Amino acid sequence: MAVEAFIADGFTVVRRAFSGEIAGACADSIWLALAERGIRREDSSTWTEPVVRVICPESDPFIEAGTSRLFQEACDQLLGPGRWWRRRGVGGIVPVRFPSERDPGDIGWHLDGGYEDPADGKKRVTVRARGGGLLALFLFSDVDEGSAPTRLRVGSHLDSVRVLAAAGDKGLEWAEAARQAERASAHRRTALATGHAGDVFLCHQLTMHSASWPHRGRVPRLMAQPSVALLGEYRLPGLPVAPPAPAEQAIQRALAGGA
Repeated sequence: MAVEAFIADGFTVVRRAFSGEIAGACADSIWLALAERGIRREDSSTWTEPVVRVICPESDPFIEAGTSRLFQEACDQLLGPGRWWRRRGVGGIVPVRFPSERDPGDIGWHLDGGYEDPADGKKRVTVRARGGGLLALFLFSDVDEGSAPTRLRVGSHLDSVRVLAAAGDKGLEWAEAARQAERASAHRRTALATGHAGDVFLCHQLTMHSASWPHRGRVPRLMAQPSVALLGEYRLPGLPVAPPAPAEQAIQRALAGGA
């Protein structure tokens, strides 16, 4: 896995993190969930919405995908062994994107992570990643440029770090953090999360990302996007701790003025 690319770009890809057979079994489970809403795999006339969200199933294929050796080893490399929640499965939401020219209404740039402020109940984001970790993109179908792949702003996590560091320990309300980080990272180039079923993108939680449209492919895009939860917060300079993990190195580089 390209750890240095993760530090510089804000994401990396674990190719073939799990087998195509497991991905296919996961896809079958997702289609069963869609069938409960009258959306049938074999009948494209039922694909009437550009995006439909389902809760990621908890069946055996998802347990195999979420506990695959390559995926877990990658998370250990990026966050540090014992510092993230080893979930029994994948989790999160599966936004199924169907072939459509319609605006799905969810294509704004944003970042992930955050915690609920007990004072007002609002979601806030901090530079120490309280309530965050990594964003994982599990591909359960092949995704090419025409299949509405997730967009990633390369290196935007560095801009997000500087925005959040200026806000202090309490951080920013989530929507405001997204607005400021979007402006700060507007100069960054865009990469597309394309690949084969079984690939997993691991993104720094402060990487700016967005849905894309239109979907001009022939089949729906199946992808889960759970968080890999950090147990605690990122360890930043000034604390007597072990050497920083790559996710923390990226933050330190941004605070030191790195590009």
